[in-house]
Amino acid sequence: MPAHDFAPVLGAARVMVILRDLPPDETLRLAQRAWDLGIDVVEVPVRTPEALPALRAAVAAGRERGRPVGAGTVLSVEQVARAAEAGAAFTVAPGLDLAVADAAAERGLPHLPGVATPTEAQRARDHGLRWLKAFPAVSLGPAWFRAVAGPLPELRFVATGGLDAGNAGEFLAAGVRVVAVGSALADPGQVDRLAELARA
Repeated sequence: MPAHDFAPVLGAARVMVILRDLPPDETLRLAQRAWDLGIDVVEVPVRTPEALPALRAAVAAGRERGRPVGAGTVLSVEQVARAAEAGAAFTVAPGLDLAVADAAAERGLPHLPGVATPTEAQRARDHGLRWLKAFPAVSLGPAWFRAVAGPLPELRFVATGGLDAGNAGEFLAAGVRVVAVGSALADPGQVDRLAELARA
């Protein structure tokens, strides 16, 4: 697939879970629970090298089940290399760094950069990136996505930052293609409710 094409990774997914700062066994348990419930896409942030074992564990389990596992909070070219070596299927960043996007593309990894303004979204588009992470989504609000879709209809957004099972539906209704939920997963009931959105 083209280096910047995220569609084959996400497929028809509507929900992504972000398993942040968890030990490998807990990461694996939650990833498997998400997959069992029909949430196909998992992101494991790798802000520090200590998070790499959790990423590797999820990648290995995901490979057995045909589920993509990506590396999040990828802020540097060096982190791209570590994510690729761990077997990540894609990389995600909180902001727009074209050098990081290019490094991921060179390794054959689709990259999902973060944007929060139309200027950043246009800059990403001009660089060949069509799938973008809108962050922090809860601060932008659903209306932001409707507004940006007017001048930039070719862009596809993954919304993350402050989302949970209670508000994610509003963002999907506003045209967001995928909602990504992380911190809210501290509530054990979130995964079940998010799975209902994923199946809708």
